[in-house]
Amino acid sequence: MLGYDDKRNFYRMMVNSPCELALLGDPAQRTIQAVCKDISATGMSLEIDQPTMEIGTLLDVSIESSSDQIPSLIAKAKVIRCASETESSCLLGVQISEMK
Repeated sequence: MLGYDDKRNFYRMMVNSPCELALLGDPAQRTIQAVCKDISATGMSLEIDQPTMEIGTLLDVSIESSSDQIPSLIAKAKVIRCASETESSCLLGVQISEMK
């Protein structure tokens, strides 16, 4: 039995860090600026300034480190949840499939 309120397999770490999303398989190679709200061993929540994103979208997520001693994070992820925050933004739940 897990001993914390969230009942998750991994703790979430609040980061509120700017990040960049690259849409995989997009011929236009678009990137989207986002804010990584929190991260765990298997997923992240990301806030983007667009009203929605399709479930199943594959992304490259890049979070630049502000320290020379901590490497930047680059991960492949899949959108598994999209919840509207405002008319022009949404909160994505993504599942990490690979860390680089």
